[in-house]
Amino acid sequence: MAYSVISRRLALTLNTNLRLSVSGCRYASKAAPKAQVDFDYDGPSMKTEVPGPRSRELTKQLGEIQNVAAVNFFCNYEESRGNYLVDVDGNRMLDIYTQISSIPIGYNHPALLKLMSNPNNLSTVVNRPALGILPPENFPDKITESLLSVAPSGMTRVQTMACGSCSNENAYKAMFIWYRNKERGHTSPSNEELRTSMINQGPGCPDLSILSFMGGFHGRTLGCLATTHSKAIHKLDVPAFDWPIAPFPKLQYPLEEFSRENAQEEARCLEQVEDLIGKWRQKGKPVAGIVIEPIQAEGGDNHASAEFFRSLRKIASKHGCAFHVDEVQTGGGCTGKFWAHEHWGMDDPADIVSFSKKLLTGGFYYKDAFQADQPYRIFNTWMGDPTKNLLLSEVLSVIRRENLLVEVNRSGKALMNGLNELQAQYAGILSRARGQGTFCAIDVCDDATRNNILQKARNKGILLGACGDRSIRFRPALVFKEYHVHMFLNLFNDVLAQIK
Repeated sequence: MAYSVISRRLALTLNTNLRLSVSGCRYASKAAPKAQVDFDYDGPSMKTEVPGPRSRELTKQLGEIQNVAAVNFFCNYEESRGNYLVDVDGNRMLDIYTQISSIPIGYNHPALLKLMSNPNNLSTVVNRPALGILPPENFPDKITESLLSVAPSGMTRVQTMACGSCSNENAYKAMFIWYRNKERGHTSPSNEELRTSMINQGPGCPDLSILSFMGGFHGRTLGCLATTHSKAIHKLDVPAFDWPIAPFPKLQYPLEEFSRENAQEEARCLEQVEDLIGKWRQKGKPVAGIVIEPIQAEGGDNHASAEFFRSLRKIASKHGCAFHVDEVQTGGGCTGKFWAHEHWGMDDPADIVSFSKKLLTGGFYYKDAFQADQPYRIFNTWMGDPTKNLLLSEVLSVIRRENLLVEVNRSGKALMNGLNELQAQYAGILSRARGQGTFCAIDVCDDATRNNILQKARNKGILLGACGDRSIRFRPALVFKEYHVHMFLNLFNDVLAQIK
């Protein structure tokens, strides 16, 4: 039954041949040329407000089972296609949020439907193995052709996990294990260490720390929460470790007008990092690792210069700290390079790079020194999912075949140009347009106005996301073309005109 449904869906998708028809850009420039897309719709189509009556009914039903305060609306994924998400009330929205930046090549991409309709892949779908103890025969090959084919510079090892939080959680463990083995000078713990570890005391459970940054987000599990500092509601009522928190640079925009001030701000933050490493060493809680996002996403799309990250990498090496780059949101091509840290221009950018979202599976790359020294130290039942590696291999093929990173840079340039023009036109509402590739954001004058804009945009058929205190973030799929940008800008202009 599942096979026949997929086959019918594939046939329908492959035979669909829609062209975009969009009027000239109303706000500033002409729309980009139309292009043939065989799995995209021709634009938004709205039938009700969002959420509509069916969504509200389902929300009430689910509310009898669990908390639904975060639910926006219910979706019809069968009918969603390309850059468009369809809800259960038949509303079709241009999705520029993509499941919190986790849809790489759009909804129901023909290449992925074809892959899943292949009977040879049914065993991978049906049987989910405990990869740490009983991996399938083709697992090394699949890892090599998927994750290792896009490994960050200097890394040949990767550990799969299920999601971003457990990726970072286990990466933290890897840093702690590495640090203690380095201190011991060998990898065999003493009997005292083994005994005290069982009662949560030192030396078996050492008082080590990880340095993180204000505004950062690394997950909601217990260890990750100690390094997450984006919203209070994430952390409220949950015990946290006494670990150092450094300031992240607060850049002023436009960057070219504030180069001196921004350089001073970054120097101040780097000085604080070194100061905190010294203070925590004196407290008897040495910093085993530093974790940072190339762009703070959940915390408000906060950027820093390549020079800031290069200097931070040097500080980590100087003080014997592992350097962990969290690319859960930024990895996968959305910044115009496959990894955001590639913009730093470094041959040795990190010791550990974690990923998830657009890579469909979770996990972390790491240097040889961070290899677990014994079994079951970095472990859980599933340790990822082979079906996600199967899908990722095809996603990577599509990215290469269709030159999607080139498209991302082209669309990103159009998006940034449009946002800059709109913030000039609506200076009382918008400010601080910023981004790399299509990984962009803009600030709104206050939180209430931002939420009003998001709601009005959604009812016009544009799905956007919020981040930080008052920012709107843009997270389209890699198949988001220049003409989608102009379609969005036209509708966004209409919304802003209502606000003004």
